[in-house]
Amino acid sequence: MYDDSGPSTGSLDSPAPTASLGRYIRWQVLIAIGGVFLLTLLLGVTAFNVSTELVPDQGGVFREGVAGNPQYINPLLCQTHEIDQDLCNLLFRGLTQLDASGRVVPDLAESWSSTPDGLSYTFRLRNNQLWHDGLPITSDDIAFTVEMLQSPETPAVPDLAELWRSVDMEVIDAQTVRFVLDESFAPFLDYSSIGLLPKHIWQDVPPADLATSPLNLTPVGSGPMHVVSSSTSMIRLEPSPYWGGKRPHISALEFYFYPDYPSIYAAYTKGELDGISHVLSGDLPLAKDRSDLQLFSALESEYVSVVLNLKNPDTPFFQDRAVRQALFYGLNRERLIADANAGQGVVATSPIPANSWAYAPNLPTFAYDPTRAARLLDEAGWIDRDADGVRDKDGRALRFVLLANDDPVRRQLIDEISADWRTIGVQAIPQSVSFAGLVSDFLAPRRFDAALVTWSITGDPDPFPLWHSSQAGEGGQNYGGWMNDEADTLIQDARSTVDRSKREALYARFQQLFLEDIPALPLYYPVYTYGVSERVKNVQIGPLNTPSDRFATFADWYIVTRRVPVNQLAEDQAK
Repeated sequence: MYDDSGPSTGSLDSPAPTASLGRYIRWQVLIAIGGVFLLTLLLGVTAFNVSTELVPDQGGVFREGVAGNPQYINPLLCQTHEIDQDLCNLLFRGLTQLDASGRVVPDLAESWSSTPDGLSYTFRLRNNQLWHDGLPITSDDIAFTVEMLQSPETPAVPDLAELWRSVDMEVIDAQTVRFVLDESFAPFLDYSSIGLLPKHIWQDVPPADLATSPLNLTPVGSGPMHVVSSSTSMIRLEPSPYWGGKRPHISALEFYFYPDYPSIYAAYTKGELDGISHVLSGDLPLAKDRSDLQLFSALESEYVSVVLNLKNPDTPFFQDRAVRQALFYGLNRERLIADANAGQGVVATSPIPANSWAYAPNLPTFAYDPTRAARLLDEAGWIDRDADGVRDKDGRALRFVLLANDDPVRRQLIDEISADWRTIGVQAIPQSVSFAGLVSDFLAPRRFDAALVTWSITGDPDPFPLWHSSQAGEGGQNYGGWMNDEADTLIQDARSTVDRSKREALYARFQQLFLEDIPALPLYYPVYTYGVSERVKNVQIGPLNTPSDRFATFADWYIVTRRVPVNQLAEDQAK
């Protein structure tokens, strides 16, 4: 008999196994979701409790505006143009380089030695130094560069070529060269900082074609950066893959060319740039008000002075030291800097820049003292006898023309200098001319009374070109015609002495003598101001031999950042 009382596996009324499975899956999903939530919460709490810090990362492009277009991206020709100097400083290296105080330190050369008489210098290259194309730098490249400089057909700066033409060179081996001078010349080491040219690139270019060669547009050097593209409006540099030093955080440096500095500032205000290569004093008040612009200032290795023509028969009064001292005491130099140059300067106390290793401390300051100036003139017999406001003596008025170039700051300076001297009874007639005209028409032929001149003292402070009596004739730069036997001896001894401490002592005495005699009136050391967008971090500049030195710490600048745990950062720093 058929029994239907037992369970029926096919009954529709029985609980379905799939329903139980569904409930099981739902519980599993809920548990999984809960686990994810708890894990997320745990990770969030952990992240909240772990401190992080922003650190520099690779990336970003720094865009800087410069005045003018490159002319010679060539280390043998770049000395007279600022953008050329900027590029050569980043693209090329010499055997040596100058530190912030103008001292010579190693660069491509790992070391050098000199003989006690200062006639022979031996340099040894560092190992594994490479050109931008990956080929090794050897003594042959040094020899080629020197031979190019020595050629009478090379259009190099005259004093640079003249020095190297007096040097004999010997290649000792692939890493070592020796230079032999015909007479001891302590500043020679400064000349060894000139950038080297790669022989394998330039060997087929005649010296006479150095300036016109297309190779100047595609430079191959050994510096930290190399050229990747260029046009009439800009040039792009990127870190060289063969650079052995610290690699920059910033991926590229782009220079954009503008007709003048005001145009650069205007381009920055439009967001086109990150850097202003030189913030002029006229733009400084507006620049200081910008919250997005960082300003960095540093002393330049130069000084502005009034050169007095001691040999001009029309101004014989300049030969009187008392008159020269009175003119110096009669200048309110602090006010000149503040009013005419927006405070961008430091009162000069020496014909050697204040950031130079040879600068002597505790020199006379000649603080503004119109009462003392008037007394000196009275004692020297310069009295305003006809009450016309101008002192006179033996029928000659204390009157002369004060020249300057036609830069607006220079024009304002000579106007204010003239006003200062007017208060002590001296009439200086301000007159501005073009920069080229000032040199060629007045200074070089010695056809001037007094002139406002800027002297650049890069590296070795050797005052021979400016103040030795042999340079007082036409062709030299001792435009005022100062002739002093003791000063000549000091300058010559310092030139022929290799010992740095002895040179410092000789230059200290030279500075004291200069300020006793006052053949020219040092006004101030200019301050260079550099503008950088606030998005660029860790920018620092120190004393400058040239404005190009603003990139000395470029490897430390950064734009892009990333976050890392503080403990990881500490571990990385400890390694």
